[in-house]
Amino acid sequence: MIVTGTEQQRAWRERVLPAVEQVRPDVWSIPVPIPHNPLRYTLSYAFLDGGGVLLVDPGWDSAEGRTALSDGLARAGATLDDVGGVVLTHVHPDHHGLSGWVRDRSGAWIGMHPAESRALPRRLWSDRRPEQDRAWLRGNGVPEDDIAVVAVAPERMRGLLAMAEPDREIEDGDLLPLRRHEVRAVWTPGHTPGHLCLHDATAGALLTGDHLLPRISPTVSVHPGNDGDPLTSYLQSLELTGKYAAEEALPAHEYRFRGIDERAAALIRHHADRNREIVDVVGGLGAPSAWAIAAGLTWSRGWASLRGMMRRMALAETLAHLHHLESAGTVGRRPAGPVTTWRLVPR
Repeated sequence: MIVTGTEQQRAWRERVLPAVEQVRPDVWSIPVPIPHNPLRYTLSYAFLDGGGVLLVDPGWDSAEGRTALSDGLARAGATLDDVGGVVLTHVHPDHHGLSGWVRDRSGAWIGMHPAESRALPRRLWSDRRPEQDRAWLRGNGVPEDDIAVVAVAPERMRGLLAMAEPDREIEDGDLLPLRRHEVRAVWTPGHTPGHLCLHDATAGALLTGDHLLPRISPTVSVHPGNDGDPLTSYLQSLELTGKYAAEEALPAHEYRFRGIDERAAALIRHHADRNREIVDVVGGLGAPSAWAIAAGLTWSRGWASLRGMMRRMALAETLAHLHHLESAGTVGRRPAGPVTTWRLVPR
């Protein structure tokens, strides 16, 4: 992998916001800060298109973020009033948070993949009661003391439930409505169900959202109400994006790079290593819960250092691997009273 956004990388290492910069003719990278978060910022991309602007991933909604986005557009020679459309790679709040504000200010439409629209928090969570979330945690072996800490409280969800609904759907293979650019949507489910990458073949660039980052392994998780197999989808999406080896990656975090195929292969190897570790832990424990498996895995700073919602995220990622291994016929689950346990499938 070759870092092409060297100034972005320098800013990342120095823990400062990178500069607004033109990364292609009429394409600008605008960093929008994420308050109190180790990711620090989202790289929003503005496509200038003959007097109008198409904005990709406007970022986290905060006063600081609104100022950064407005100032970044000004640096590119545009204003919020020029924004005619907002395209989301996915609906996490560090990408989708400002979309509604931009639409209110400019009248822009908001577009996303239909699977992402179905995954909006208001669709998944608005009818869920706190006790349902606690039951899900309990069923995965979370102790009562930890449930009190990691359960989703209604007040935590208010901002997420208020995120904007889309005005249009963007399907796999669709061309974005641009006159000066030929940008095609590439459906890459895994990090979220409807995650999109955006391919500008003429410019030799692939906007990778959170699907492919130069340093971080994106989270792939199972949550209440989403009991599928996102890791299998993610691995298939990595195989797909490996075909864009000649392009420069324009990610939503950190810095630009080349070597998309190598980075995709490295992430595939990372998840294969994790699968092997989970098989070893399940075999050693016999019939553990997902929580017990998560506690037995290696984490960057160790399980004991994970606190609060970080442990819930670890559980959600472990479940994604277990569902993938179940699809492959390597492990199986069995309800054991109120708690689901996991076993190796005899070969």
